[in-house]
Formats: sequence, C-alpha cells, structure tokens
Amino acid sequence: MLAKIKHFVLRPRRRWEKNLIILWFGTFMAGIAFSLVMPFLSLYIDTLGTFSTSQLNFYSGITYASTFLVTAIISPIWGRLADRKGRKLMILRASLGMAFVIGLMGLVTNIYQLIFLRLIQGVFSGYISNANALVATETPKDQSGKALGILTTGSVSGTLFGPFVGGVIAALFGYRVTFFITGAILILVFLLSAFFVHETYQPASSGPLKKSWDIFKGLRDTKLVIGMLVATFLIQLGNFSISPIISLYVREIMHNSGPITIASGLVVSIPGVATLLAAPRLGILGDKIGTTRILKLGMLFAVIVFLPMAFVINIWQFGFLRFLIGISNAAMLPAVQTLLAKNTPTAATGRIFSYNQSFQALGSVAGPLIGSSISGIWDYNGVFISTALILFLGLLWVNFATKSKNT
Repeated sequence: MLAKIKHFVLRPRRRWEKNLIILWFGTFMAGIAFSLVMPFLSLYIDTLGTFSTSQLNFYSGITYASTFLVTAIISPIWGRLADRKGRKLMILRASLGMAFVIGLMGLVTNIYQLIFLRLIQGVFSGYISNANALVATETPKDQSGKALGILTTGSVSGTLFGPFVGGVIAALFGYRVTFFITGAILILVFLLSAFFVHETYQPASSGPLKKSWDIFKGLRDTKLVIGMLVATFLIQLGNFSISPIISLYVREIMHNSGPITIASGLVVSIPGVATLLAAPRLGILGDKIGTTRILKLGMLFAVIVFLPMAFVINIWQFGFLRFLIGISNAAMLPAVQTLLAKNTPTAATGRIFSYNQSFQALGSVAGPLIGSSISGIWDYNGVFISTALILFLGLLWVNFATKSKNT
C-alpha cells in the first residue's frame, strides 16, 4: 500500500497534469478570495445607509448582479483575446485586477460606490473560467471529465473555507478588513499563476479569427453546445436567485440573535463539502456512463432539495439541505463544461468557454434580481420554491438539447 502511495506521489507528471495541480491551487485561493465577503455582503450593505426591508433587498440584488452584468458583456471580448494570446494572460489579468478592485471595496462610504466597484469587478472576472479553458484544451478528451471534475474541487473547496473564514474575520474585526484580506489573497493567486502555470497551447498571433457564427456552424454538434450554454444560464439563475437573501434568511431563522455572520458563513460553505467529495467521482462516472446522465440526475436532485428549504424552521435543517445541494452542484456545471470541452475544437475553446461565462454571468444577473424581487413580494420562502421551478425547467431543456445523445 505504501509503495502504491509513494509511486503516485513521486511518479513523473505529464504537462497537463502539472498545470492541473498548479491551477487547482490557483482556483482554490481564488475561490477563497471570491467567497470571503459573500456571507455578509447584504449585511455590509445595511451598514452603508438607512434602508427599509424592500430597499435592502433591492440594493442587495443590484449589488450582486452588477458584477455579472459587466462580465456577460465583456467575456466574449476576453475570449477572442484568449484564443489569440493564450489563456494564461487572461488568468493574470483577472487575478491582478480583482485584487485591487475588491480591496477598494473596504473603503467605500455609500452603496453607490460599492455598486460602482462591483461593476468594475466584472471587467476583471474570468480567472476560474480561463483555468477551465486551459485545462480543457490541454487534457486528452477521454480524461477531460476527470480533470475538470478535479479542477472544480479547487474553486469549490476554496469557496468552502472562504465564507467561514470571512464570517469569523467579519465577526472579530469588522466587514471592511475582510475586503483587504481578499485583495491580498488575489495578489498571491497572481504570483502563483505568473510563475508556475506553463501554457503549452500555441495561440494564433496573426491573421483573422473566425467570426462567432462561423465557429458555431463548424461545431460537431451545434444544438448540443447551444443547449449547454442555455443550461448554464438556467442553472446559474437558479443557484444565484438565493444569493442576495441567504444571510437575511439565516438572520430570520435565527430570530436576529446569535452569531449570525458565522452561521451565514457556515451555511454558504456547507455545499462545498459535498461538492468537494462528489465532483471528482461524478466526473469519472460521467466519463464511463455518459456526462448527460450525470447532468440530468444532478438537476433533478437539485429540484427535490430546493423545495423543502422554503419550510425549514431552524438553522440545522437549512444546513443539512445546503449540504445536499452541494451534491447537485458537483454534477451540474462541471458536467456542462465537460460536454462543451468534448464537443469544441481546441482553436475555439477560449471563445466557447467565454460564451459559457457570459451565459453564466447573465444567470448571475437575473438570479439575484429575480430572487430579491420575489422575496419582496412573497418573502424569502418564495425564492426557494421559484428556484426549484427554474431548475425543473432547466431539466426539461437539457433533456431536449441532449436528446438521442450519449455523451
């Protein structure tokens, strides 16, 4: 047994495996950085002015959505540049830009400054998506499900620790210090990526790139790829519809007493435990039995789990259901990315993944706006019911887009 472990640790690594290891650590730290502030962002907004409940819900939705609105618009531009200059450049751009922008969020004095910086943050997004694209282009197709599943655990495990650490820091030192720490972590991500990621893909340095329509016409299965882009939108819309209200929902469940920021951090983090454990296994299983089956099962399970979240009466019930939703998260977006990787030519991977990021960002825009609007009309319970409905519609769409496919 010890000999097998020693061989696994010391055996020579292929180039794509080395990049996978390095980018795993990069996405891990990026996941920590991005999630540190999320459990208390709504509570932070509440300190920037005197707001009614409806105003707080509205500004929370706008603040969450603003970053993703810009990301949706600008991602295709970065995707074209990635296909011409390489994905590593995009990774460096994203990590360094985000470091400064998020750090500045700790200095804002009103909600409008925070929204402005969230808009600027969207310009510098894309570290994790470009890491996915780099791994997808350099990994053998028969290993792509496994590789992307492993890479997913990097950002997910970072997201797992981030909210809890952020909640503790916010409770001990206040909200603003957490933004400064996030900026410092992203500086470390930039340095790690600059010195240790080696891109083997040779991007085109001259000559015209294909137009978007020509890329889609040249795909092996255009319907499947477009179907996965729409599926990404619906999945992200469903998941992010609860983002603006989750800490407020925790506060309501806890009757506005106790360590609310720490509890919010734990509730946000808990799905990461399940995703961390399940994603590599589901990726390997998808390579064997078909990725579409994994995607459909994950979406169905999400529908089943989201519904009872609307009726929990204590934080323990909510935390248990959040753990279960992590299993569905391990199946959904990694499976979509795997299907895109398997059905996209290498020369166009940067742009296809950038389009996927745009659809993901659009879902991240629509989700918080819909969630905050529904919470204002039907209270927080209605958000979870509507999320289950959205994901059920997504399941029907995936079934249509992948009909007669065994991928």
